[in-house]
Parts: sequence; structure tokens; C-alpha cells
Amino acid sequence: MTAAPGASAGFDPARLAAVISPLRRTLLAAARAAGSLPDIPDAQIQIIRALETTDAPTPGELATRLRLDRSTISNLLAAMERSGLVERRRSPADRRFVRISLSARARGIFAAFDDASSRLLARASGALRPEELATIGAALPALERLSEALADAPAPDPDPADPAGPAAAIDPAAVATSGGAEQERA
Repeated sequence: MTAAPGASAGFDPARLAAVISPLRRTLLAAARAAGSLPDIPDAQIQIIRALETTDAPTPGELATRLRLDRSTISNLLAAMERSGLVERRRSPADRRFVRISLSARARGIFAAFDDASSRLLARASGALRPEELATIGAALPALERLSEALADAPAPDPDPADPAGPAAAIDPAAVATSGGAEQERA
């Protein structure tokens, strides 16, 4: 049997995936509670994070960047505009285009969220040994590059071991009764 792509001595992609998701959910919930912050769906958080680093894109540019369907972006932006998280403005250069930017409210919420997250992580890091903290600190640049590589990566090929694909493992009856997959929120 061959190792998974990207696997090397000391790196287990499955273990990293199993650690990151619960860590992220725990941090989101704790920061939201600590900062008395509103419950914002994960898809909207992705848009807000993208808008923090992009200068007023069009909805189409945002859809391409986030690899989401244009209709999905349109629906998310409509909900976010109603919640006061984004603002839509006609492009002064070409009035046919709409540009999206974060509202002052969204910037304030996410500044409070980032502050609460930093405080929680600083406090929780007291439970770690100095060498563990050094390891995490040394890993941050690699994790940032990994995040960029994931954002730039093409969609994965289907698993050749599963001829039916990943959807075969999903029980449609369970999805229908649960209303679909639960979204993470911040």
C-alpha cells in the first residue's frame, strides 16, 4: 500500500484534518460566547474573510475566488445585506457592475471575534509545554502555506476505491429528515 499524497515522516493528513475541524468549531463557539457575538453561518464567515483581503469585488469575482456558484453567492450576499454585514454599491467605472464591501458592523463583529479568539488561545496555551508552543509557532508559516495551497488546489479526483463516489455513503433519508448538513456558525 502506498502513502497518501503529501504524507511524509511525522505528517498524517487524516490526523491533521481530524484535529483542525474540532479545534476550529471549539474556538468559534468559545469566542462567540466570550465576545457575546452573533451567530453567523460559516458560509457568510467565508465571504467576510474574503472581503477583508479583497478590494470591493463583484459577486462574480467573489464566487470565483471562493469556488461557489454565482447563485449561492447571490443568495448569501442578499442575506448578509439584510443583516447589515455587507454593502452593495454600483461600480463608478461601470454602473452595470455591483461591488461588494464589508459594513462597519461586520468589521466590528470580526475585530471583536478575533480579539476574543486571541485571548482564549493565549489563556489555553498556558496548558501547553514550552516545546509544544514552539512547535505550534514554528508550524504557523507552513499552515498558512497549506491553507493557500488548498485554496488554489483543483477539485480532488473521485476516490478510485469507491466506484459510487462519496455520495453513496450518505443516507438520503437521514439528510431529508435532518434538513441537510449542519453548518458551522461563528
